[in-house]
Amino acid sequence: MTGTHENPSAPERLFDVRGRGALVTGAASGLGQAFARVLARNGARVTLADVAAESLAAAVDELADEGCEVRGAVVDIRDRASVERALDAASSWGDGLDIVFANAGISAGRGHHFGDGVLARIDDERWAQVLETNLTGTMHTVRGAAARMNDGGRIVVTSSVAGHRADPLVGYAYSATKAAVSHLVRNAAAELAPRGIRVNAIAPGSFLTGIGRGNAGNGEMLEALTRATALDRLAEPEEIEGLALLLASPASSHITGAVFVIDGGVMIHTT
Repeated sequence: MTGTHENPSAPERLFDVRGRGALVTGAASGLGQAFARVLARNGARVTLADVAAESLAAAVDELADEGCEVRGAVVDIRDRASVERALDAASSWGDGLDIVFANAGISAGRGHHFGDGVLARIDDERWAQVLETNLTGTMHTVRGAAARMNDGGRIVVTSSVAGHRADPLVGYAYSATKAAVSHLVRNAAAELAPRGIRVNAIAPGSFLTGIGRGNAGNGEMLEALTRATALDRLAEPEEIEGLALLLASPASSHITGAVFVIDGGVMIHTT
């Protein structure tokens, strides 16, 4: 008769986030909601943070009805104090803060492929809004998380394939900010490595999120995004959950400063 032996590489251990404290920005919809959902359904204590109070309440209620341990926090990531209040609350819940997804962001509209996204027509006010949200807001989140997070924690930032190659389909400010946050991740990973905090980025391609659905002329936009994808389809938000759980769990124990592309083949598509 053989004795029982717990395999340290078993999936339930590798991907175990039970009891971990987490906060996800932009969690009321789209990819942020998917990040919060996979963490909560796998046993993490999750604070869902978003600026859209009504949608946030609905997202929290949905997970709470499933028996998940979740809370909501209305947060405008452009406001450093707002971000830090939410992080303070998350870090004082249970055994502290272990996982942060800096996901919230906004679109810059369509790119120059469509004619209305050319350099000469960049709106200065919108440019400033996108930089303040996607770059400065992400910096507020990463900085605040690092100050409050338990050693050995995980920070995951949402970048984009648009920040890693020329992309005529999306606006200049969006591409510029997503390239910037990928480099923010690399620098933060180097600084925080002595504390065992891993900092990585997810660079999504064509997902059916609010940003994709909400662009003006979105039918034409979504058709162009589909044609640019090797798999010839756009992904649903839940298709990002596996990668999110990997980066939030012990399975990614030796991964830091990396940017993970999940795009259905956008980066390899040549036609």
